[in-house]
Amino acid sequence: MKKTIFIFILMCLFSCGDYIDKPKNLIPKDQMAEILADLAINDQATYMYPNTNLEAGTRYVLKSHNVKSVDFVESFKYYVIKQKMQGITEDAQVILLEKDPKADKFIKDKLKKNGPSQKDIPVLSR
Repeated sequence: MKKTIFIFILMCLFSCGDYIDKPKNLIPKDQMAEILADLAINDQATYMYPNTNLEAGTRYVLKSHNVKSVDFVESFKYYVIKQKMQGITEDAQVILLEKDPKADKFIKDKLKKNGPSQKDIPVLSR
């Protein structure tokens, strides 16, 4: 009985590994942030112009960064599971604010009007 418990414990210890393997074509974090920023701009364009095609815009963004959609999806999954996506999305926010400095003023005005929510506080500290 003791041997069975010992073997079971050893199996549990050695079976613990990563949930996901690192993708072969992993997109670097900085490039991933740039892609997410461009995808956010694309999303807003489709919001402002409802007759535009979101899928075509997404394909264009990925093509402009020389990234295949499969590589993007696999990298996205990897970063989410490894809990690194928050840093990447914060970098994407910085990139968006650099591309459109007026957006920073708009965000601050909205926060003054509505008050900051708990999730907005780290963004304001930059």
